[in-house]
Amino acid sequence: MNDAKTYELQVAGLTRQLPLCPINDKTSIAAFIMFSDVELTIACATELLKKVPEHDVILTAESKGIPLAYEMSRQSGIKYILARKSAKLYMYNPVGVDVKSITTARLQTLYLDQHDLEYLHGKRVLIVDDVISTGESLNALEELVRKAGGTIAGRAAVLAEGDAANRDDIIVLGKLPLFNPDGTVKA
Repeated sequence: MNDAKTYELQVAGLTRQLPLCPINDKTSIAAFIMFSDVELTIACATELLKKVPEHDVILTAESKGIPLAYEMSRQSGIKYILARKSAKLYMYNPVGVDVKSITTARLQTLYLDQHDLEYLHGKRVLIVDDVISTGESLNALEELVRKAGGTIAGRAAVLAEGDAANRDDIIVLGKLPLFNPDGTVKA
């Protein structure tokens, strides 16, 4: 028998059971993972593309949002760019911005190389992620767009988690609550 706590999510016409995972001794989150869920990724990309403003390029972080950005790019025919979590040997003059995410224990840096920065220059950039929670990853991506000389066309995610659900500057398909250790929704 499985006693794991879950949260039932309905998004983009689909239903999924998300496992609850503690992030500290007072809070758990529902783990929304698009990797390997092709049906969910396609449905969410389709629905988000109906809601987002016009854009020239999609930008995402090297994170669980990659399948979503790829699928939105595939469906729209618009290029996507990936901000990497480490500077790779093949990157030309990489530029980095620090970020602290709710799902990562340590400080990280997101990098774009000179070619990607030049591509973003003067472009309307749609920033995409799977879940927006603290907004720190979003802020880091926005800083990379500013450094490149691009403009933010919009910010989109499948879900807004916790306080992010109250933001009016993001486009989302649904809201995801935070949870107490016993699995009840935080007030």
